[in-house]
Amino acid sequence: MAEVKNKLITRRALFFLFILTIVIVVLFSRFVYIQAAKEVQGTDLEELLEKRWSESRTIDGRRGTIYDRNGDVLAEEIPSYTIIAILDDRFEEYVSDVQETAEKLSDVLEVDADILENQLSRDAVQVELGPQAKNMSFEKRQQVADLELDGILFREDPKRYYPKQTFASHIIGYTERDMSTARMGLESSLDEYLQQTNGEITYKKDGRSRRLVNAEEFIEEPENGNDVFLTIDSRIQMAIEQTMSQVDEEYNPERMMAIVANAKTGEILGMSNRPSFNPNQYESIENYTNYSISSRFEPGSTMKIFTLAAAIEEGVYQGENTYQSGTYEVLDKTVGDHNNRRGWGEITFDEGFQRSSNVAFSKIAIEDLGSEKVFNYINAFGFRDPTGIDLPNEATGLIADNYRIDAATTSFGQGSAITPIQQVQAATAIANNGEMVEPFIIDRIVDFDTGNVEYQGERTIKGEPISEVTAVQVRELMETVITSEVGTGRSFAIEGFDVAGKTGTAQIPDGSGSYLRGENIYSFIGMAPTKEPEVIVYVAVDRPELEPHQVGSEPVSMIFRQVMEQSLQYLNIAPSDEDEVSSVQESIELEDYQGKKTEQVVEDLTNYDLSVIVIGDGEKVVRQSHPEGDQLMSGEKFILLTDDEQPLVPNITNWSSRDIYLLGEVTGIPIDVNGVGFVSEQKPSAGTDMNNLDRIIIELTMDEETNVDGDDPVDSADNSEIDGEE
Repeated sequence: MAEVKNKLITRRALFFLFILTIVIVVLFSRFVYIQAAKEVQGTDLEELLEKRWSESRTIDGRRGTIYDRNGDVLAEEIPSYTIIAILDDRFEEYVSDVQETAEKLSDVLEVDADILENQLSRDAVQVELGPQAKNMSFEKRQQVADLELDGILFREDPKRYYPKQTFASHIIGYTERDMSTARMGLESSLDEYLQQTNGEITYKKDGRSRRLVNAEEFIEEPENGNDVFLTIDSRIQMAIEQTMSQVDEEYNPERMMAIVANAKTGEILGMSNRPSFNPNQYESIENYTNYSISSRFEPGSTMKIFTLAAAIEEGVYQGENTYQSGTYEVLDKTVGDHNNRRGWGEITFDEGFQRSSNVAFSKIAIEDLGSEKVFNYINAFGFRDPTGIDLPNEATGLIADNYRIDAATTSFGQGSAITPIQQVQAATAIANNGEMVEPFIIDRIVDFDTGNVEYQGERTIKGEPISEVTAVQVRELMETVITSEVGTGRSFAIEGFDVAGKTGTAQIPDGSGSYLRGENIYSFIGMAPTKEPEVIVYVAVDRPELEPHQVGSEPVSMIFRQVMEQSLQYLNIAPSDEDEVSSVQESIELEDYQGKKTEQVVEDLTNYDLSVIVIGDGEKVVRQSHPEGDQLMSGEKFILLTDDEQPLVPNITNWSSRDIYLLGEVTGIPIDVNGVGFVSEQKPSAGTDMNNLDRIIIELTMDEETNVDGDDPVDSADNSEIDGEE
């Protein structure tokens, strides 16, 4: 019995030993597996240990800065501050008085106190206080800190900042404030260069999260973004911005564009648009389009520069030859000059260029050059292709070349659409003695950490559409547009400098195959000094709101003159010698002539080449059209009313609406004006006694540079009426 019992015990012992052995083997195997794999249920033990006994912190990289050519900051990363309100009373400092805190913060943050009080009353450990309490400047942070409010703390974050506010905004673009996303402009197109990569520092800690003494550190260095230097000159850009803002306020146009370029290299010294925006307040952007490179429209008579160049280059331009201005038949179409097709009689082609005659350039295109050569030069000047400027979203030209009439209309700037930057590039061939250079705006990209230049912009020749001899002759003729008494660009003269340029008026399609009446894009492209141009300036003003006495060139010339003059000064370009400055560029500061002898006043003013209009045969001047201190350029009208007891109505045919306005001011007689442009009819007629007149009625003709008639419209150029510039 005892033996059986012992055997039973032995078997049980062996069984339990066997079970124990299996358990030990399984556990040992598991330990071996864990030792080898360092993983339990998908959890990496080394990583878990590392997290438990290690601490990692981000080392912020720095987004690249955008500078102008002189090192002025245009876009940079700066610290910003966000308010954190501690609400949990378990903390030593928390918001103990909600109402008082809300009221004090309300004044600084410019937020309703009730809104802040609601946020501070939430059941939370801590809260942020909305957009007004985020991305604050250091100055705003200090204002809040000076309140010494319990439980109000600050978190520091980097943000993108544009110190010059509304300044080359469509060029630079913007990012989200936290720089998480680049939205437009160079900020977007150069994001791969500007964007930073954050680094990290890792070190060992104890159970209380304290850093271990002499513990090894593991540092992954951040990669800072590259710095970008632009060709823009902030002084020139500021002149553009200030003048465009002035014109915007005074004339309220639909939009405006301005480009300033180095004529020799193609560097863009300034570029702006209206409407524009402040990239620090990107929520209120009205216009996202950089019109200077992304908007194409019919250029108007600035295109005549390149038709003229083509004709001279081909040896078919004879400037002293004459033609009959007014109208010109092209197949079943009629091209008309801009003064309601009246023209100026038989004039030379040189005068036709000065007066901006459509008939002259239609004849050159059809009879002298021919369609094939017209479009060959369109191609040579780059009007079909993008310029390649280093800015995003550049548009291409759209050239109408399906019908014979297209050569005529394209020759004077209608029917075909091109961009402002294409015109600037083409103008470099005129300014640069035949060499056409590609416009560019990125001067260089520099590695912030090493100083190495990662990219260098450079002068690039795009072609040589004309010879040096042709370019010189074109510039000389362009200068006469400004200096000639009949030139359309006389208001663009700059005292002390020889300027070559051309006016333009672009018509706007109405969507039905015709054009808007009386609504135009007025433009001018000019270069200076004429002999060796250093600067090219293009300006366009779209549908300005004009008074009856104003013309479309006024807001354009306001921008051009100020920008060109300041650009020449900033670039240290000396004025022309006094004996080389054209008399048309001279101006006279008017005196008070009232009470002085009429004969002497007329003699004095005529010496300055003013167009003096005397009303009456009186001995003394009793009223004048412009006040004392005004400055007039030679050729401008100056009206004098004498003490004649029976003054007669003057002949005011072809007077501008501005001249009519001045006549009304001088005589005190109300003038009813019908139409837009220049005087074609007047009632009463010239020579009528002005005494007892209760009003003068005049008819103005539309300021039309083009009229193309035909029964069957073939494209946008073949409408019944196409208006142009004066």
